[in-house]
Amino acid sequence: MSLGTSEALQRFFAQFKREVLASVPPEQRGELQKQLEERESELLAAAADGAAPALFTDLIGLGKDGPPPFEKISKPFLVQDFDESVIPTQLHAAAELYFIYQHERMKVFQVAGVLLRLFHEGRMRIQRGPGARALYLLEKHYPLRYKPRDRQLAYRRAFNYGNIQAPPGAVIYRNFHRQFVSFVSALAQFFRDLTIAEVIRGSQVLNERPFASQATIQRLGTDLRWQLDRSTYGNIVALTVEVGEYLKTVLDALETPDIKRAFDANTKWDVIQMVSERYLGGSADLSQRSKMADAGRLLLNFVADNPFRTRDFRDFQSEVLPLGPVAEEWIAAYRMTPDGRSFRGVVPTLRKSLGLRTDVAAVL
Repeated sequence: MSLGTSEALQRFFAQFKREVLASVPPEQRGELQKQLEERESELLAAAADGAAPALFTDLIGLGKDGPPPFEKISKPFLVQDFDESVIPTQLHAAAELYFIYQHERMKVFQVAGVLLRLFHEGRMRIQRGPGARALYLLEKHYPLRYKPRDRQLAYRRAFNYGNIQAPPGAVIYRNFHRQFVSFVSALAQFFRDLTIAEVIRGSQVLNERPFASQATIQRLGTDLRWQLDRSTYGNIVALTVEVGEYLKTVLDALETPDIKRAFDANTKWDVIQMVSERYLGGSADLSQRSKMADAGRLLLNFVADNPFRTRDFRDFQSEVLPLGPVAEEWIAAYRMTPDGRSFRGVVPTLRKSLGLRTDVAAVL
């Protein structure tokens, strides 16, 4: 398709859309405009595919017909495919790795090691019950390939968490935590603004964009997708599968009645807390970390499945609205951990992530 034909088609479609939309009721314009834009893109792509490609020799006048008129030059149809240039499997593995990391911070793996040692040394009075068998099977299910150091390296590569030295040449997502906190804050702010808008307008039907920023969520989500895809290559997928199976085996073992009875516990979380306090120098933030693990995995899975190309506000709203409470849950839990005590709040975090002044955030 030549440059002149492309421009004529675009002008025609622009005039056609104005005439059609002018005769349509306002409540139907949004959906119809979306359909017309999709149809225009389809026509331009089809016309470009059927046209002969322009050769460089023709453009500079070395072809058999000499230099062509400018309007006759074939126009390429460029497609933006950056948002799809990631491997979803790696992104889902990053979500599972985040879930595993939070359990690492809860000392679940260390507790399992302590129980195995007590079981071998005869310092825990269990013998033929399901807990004893679970500990025996737990040792047989110990990861064959990915030991604690491999987990620490995976956390460092994907999230830049931990103090272990990264291997030379490995790609590290050094800015993960800042961007993830900003992304969660943007979702929470979007959810808050929708709630405020409903109160102000006195209705749950929102026909126009309220105060929240769709572009901020999409920009931060796209960055997370791209950087996580770059840093989770290699053994991350296999590691999350193997360690995830081991984590499930550990949690099932801690739920057995004779192990709980040995520590006078009601749940596996009581076992983790008591073993941590007795043998590991103190318990971790179990309540907060468990909520962060669940909410963080949901949010990262959303990032993995969403290319963030939706421009229609109503479609975007339907996608992100269920994640508003999830983002608030993560923030509420994060603020109660030692790592999150420096969290200044949703609005200051967003302003800083967008490069805006933070000294006026208190009045917003």
